[in-house]
Amino acid sequence: MRVRGGSFRHVEDRVMHAVRRQEREITDRAQIRAIMEEARVCRIGLSDDGTPYVVPVNFGLGENCLYFHCAAQGRKLDIIRRNERVCFEMDHFREVVLGQSACGCSARYESVIGFGRAVILEDPAEKRLALDRIMEHYGLPGPFTYQDEVVAKTTVVRIDVTGLTAKRRE
Repeated sequence: MRVRGGSFRHVEDRVMHAVRRQEREITDRAQIRAIMEEARVCRIGLSDDGTPYVVPVNFGLGENCLYFHCAAQGRKLDIIRRNERVCFEMDHFREVVLGQSACGCSARYESVIGFGRAVILEDPAEKRLALDRIMEHYGLPGPFTYQDEVVAKTTVVRIDVTGLTAKRRE
């Protein structure tokens, strides 16, 4: 998959659960990348001493990673500092498919679930690159400029992707 001169390849450091409905599984990396590129929200899943915590974020895609920015303080960063392992989810809900009965209804959708390690960025050059990817993801035209003092106080997180699964119901 190509994006801004980079690629997104599937890498895993853990055993991924098989998709139960294999006929819905998406294995083509270009299709998975397309779903991620179209997604407007990424939900980050964290574990706060065994308690699940999910938070939606704006994001941008890099090479084998994704980026988001956030406030310099808060629960999300507190958890990441204690536990870098994260998961994420992106989806496109296309439409409800009505059935003959309530339990016969379904939906058309595409979804991606990923796993990775969160890294809080310190390097100003990498922060700028990440912010560029976020801006580009939402269709804003570059090139972008950022004041040094703004970059210094902006918290940016990179998630290094270690595994992906995706599925589609048409």
